[in-house]
Amino acid sequence: MKKLLFILAFLLMSNSIWASFIYIPMSHDNQKNHLKAYGIVYFALQNGLKAKWLLNYDGGAFLIENNPIIENESKIRGVSYQIISDAKSQLILQEISSPSKNQEAVTLEKAPKIAVYSPKDKMPWDDAVTMVLTYAEIPFDVIYDDEVLNDKLLLYEWLHLHHEDFTGQYGRFYGAFRTAPWYIEGKKLAEKQAKELGYSKVSQLKLDVSKKIRDYVIGGGFMFAMCSATDSFDIALAAEGVDIAESMFDGDPAESNYQSKIDFSKTFAFRNFDLIRNPVVYEFSSIDMTRKRRIPKTSDYFSLIEFSAKWDPVPTMLTQNHTQLVKGFMGQTTSFDRRNIKPNVLVMGENKTNREARYIHGTKGKGFFTFYGGHDPEDYTHRVGDPKTELDLHPTSPGYRLILNNVLFPSAKKKKQKT
Repeated sequence: MKKLLFILAFLLMSNSIWASFIYIPMSHDNQKNHLKAYGIVYFALQNGLKAKWLLNYDGGAFLIENNPIIENESKIRGVSYQIISDAKSQLILQEISSPSKNQEAVTLEKAPKIAVYSPKDKMPWDDAVTMVLTYAEIPFDVIYDDEVLNDKLLLYEWLHLHHEDFTGQYGRFYGAFRTAPWYIEGKKLAEKQAKELGYSKVSQLKLDVSKKIRDYVIGGGFMFAMCSATDSFDIALAAEGVDIAESMFDGDPAESNYQSKIDFSKTFAFRNFDLIRNPVVYEFSSIDMTRKRRIPKTSDYFSLIEFSAKWDPVPTMLTQNHTQLVKGFMGQTTSFDRRNIKPNVLVMGENKTNREARYIHGTKGKGFFTFYGGHDPEDYTHRVGDPKTELDLHPTSPGYRLILNNVLFPSAKKKKQKT
């Protein structure tokens, strides 16, 4: 009996010594809920545990310091995982370190504090980022103009810009929705809030907000934007001091020759674009490819570009996925004309047939930004009033994975990239 107890004690002790890591696979075949897996990693970092992101290994797998709490959470959230020994984890890391492998192990240090810049009601739009953060159980705070102007951004490492118009033209919905109750009410509310904050025009308020966000990035923050928040942000910065809004937006006509006064040196990602003068056209500028693309839905995909994991870990992190081919999806700003992208900005996802960029990344000062075209990765033509996507139906979505790559990115101990 004593011998049996000794053997059992030895086996239990051996298990505790060798089963020291939770391994979360992220390949197509080995993970049943890719989106919630990011939430598990975030949860582990929140609780002070160590983790590694295994770039280009098993779909961008994660290695987390073993803890019963994480194992239990993985079971509850339906995330595929394995308990592996220290010896096996070292073999994996040794394999990844080989110069012949386009792989890298990146240390994740702490959970970033997340802010979403969004009107409190979000009407008339839902938002892919807030939906996937909620689904993955990653906490975030919603902030808006008042908080930004009062420097509350300094409390956060990661900022998402909700579907937004930073030019003060109310999303250029005027042509189709100027009589819609939500449009009329939204315009009134925006004007009221601008006045309360000391501005005579919404465009003036949004410019100052844009400049605060710009300074946040320059100071070391990470900004992620989708759909119209991408190009309208750059347009607002480039049009500083220039009235580009027609009278139905701000009560007075736009400057007659405003195109010649646009300063492209002030933008993050875009250059040499032409603004759309007609106020009833649902488009800001030549940056967006929505009206120029001729791609049927059945063949609308974009490919992720492969980078060197050891030399360029930043874009490699941001493109981790279980497929290199991602379904396309539309938005007010669907994709970016490559002719309008600055040469120092990385294109990470593209549709080569149409020469359009879908997913781009760059640096500004000490910080980073990522622009992702389209509105909802699992709703091809999301329109005003459409029901929101139920992510329980899309737990392995490659398009949503790209968003979550960006969420974890600030956690990583960075190396200087070479590209």
